[in-house]
Amino acid sequence: MTGRPLDATGLLRDEAEALMAELGQSRYRGRQLFQWVQARRVTNLGAMTTLPRTLRATLAERISVSRPVVVREQRAADGTRKVLFGLRDGEEIESVLIPDEDRLTACVSTQVGCALACRFCLTGLMGMRRNLTPAEIVGEVLALQDSLEPGTRISNMVLMGMGEPLLNFRAVERALRILCDEYGAGFSPRRITLSTAGHVPGIRKLAASDLGVNLAVSLNATTDGMRDRLMPINKRWPIAELLEACRAYPLPQRRRLTFEYVMLDGVNDSAEDAQRLARLLCGIRGKINLIPFNVTPDLPDRPSPRERIEAFQRILCNAHLTATIRESRGQDISAACGMLRTGTDRDSTAKTPPTVKSEPKTG
Repeated sequence: MTGRPLDATGLLRDEAEALMAELGQSRYRGRQLFQWVQARRVTNLGAMTTLPRTLRATLAERISVSRPVVVREQRAADGTRKVLFGLRDGEEIESVLIPDEDRLTACVSTQVGCALACRFCLTGLMGMRRNLTPAEIVGEVLALQDSLEPGTRISNMVLMGMGEPLLNFRAVERALRILCDEYGAGFSPRRITLSTAGHVPGIRKLAASDLGVNLAVSLNATTDGMRDRLMPINKRWPIAELLEACRAYPLPQRRRLTFEYVMLDGVNDSAEDAQRLARLLCGIRGKINLIPFNVTPDLPDRPSPRERIEAFQRILCNAHLTATIRESRGQDISAACGMLRTGTDRDSTAKTPPTVKSEPKTG
């Protein structure tokens, strides 16, 4: 055999079944393989004991089962955990586990670095390295689950880690289909949220898909001039075009869009900003997460005072919008919103100029 073995971590169930058919086996064997990899999270083909020994030997020549390597784990005072993963080519990503009373949320990365260079996010200082493959995204989630104590299970997933998920749409879509398969990890799409900085073509692709996951839009400003400065992607898809895509986004009953708004002192937190935001979102079935900015020496802004955030929230609520203040988690280990950046870049503050494409080639 030549070349790298097929990575079974990134196979859809029907592809695993087709592989078995190609090997002269029943398609049912493909379902068994999929269950071993995804539901039981087994990486050693020899341990897949419901498959015949001769078949396991044949598979060992055709496939591999990958996982990212845990380089470092950190635990915050509030119980949040951050995991630094090493990838096969030497690149690294960070992922976060956030415990709450009734849930455990995995914050998942979809790219190494990010091209979008949002002013309030450390990941943008890395520039864009490459997309994650479907197998790497799935492997990231399965490795996070493997790190938990027996009986503890990830209940929710947010694609809010490193990178812009909609700039890696094909890989993200495949990974979500694998993770939501009832014969695999069995995640409910209702408990998965994909967060975008406002990639309008990707929003339209997601709307046309049958993935059924929740959508969160990082808005953060109420005028194009300010959003241009905070989020360069706005120069390509300004607020009006972004909100047009949001208004057209199909929502099942009892589901809402989420709009994320990072509160920056003296930048986007005035009463006039709140009033404009209320007008912009009028008629959209959504909710607003007000996010206190997480301070870091490498970024220029300061967080809005608490009383100003609460005043901003009152204006939105008085306009009959749902607005909550999202409390930061994991600040003491740089695991909070906008603080993910791999160790190789922590000492660098040089920004890579953003390049926004519809979808870079999957790495």
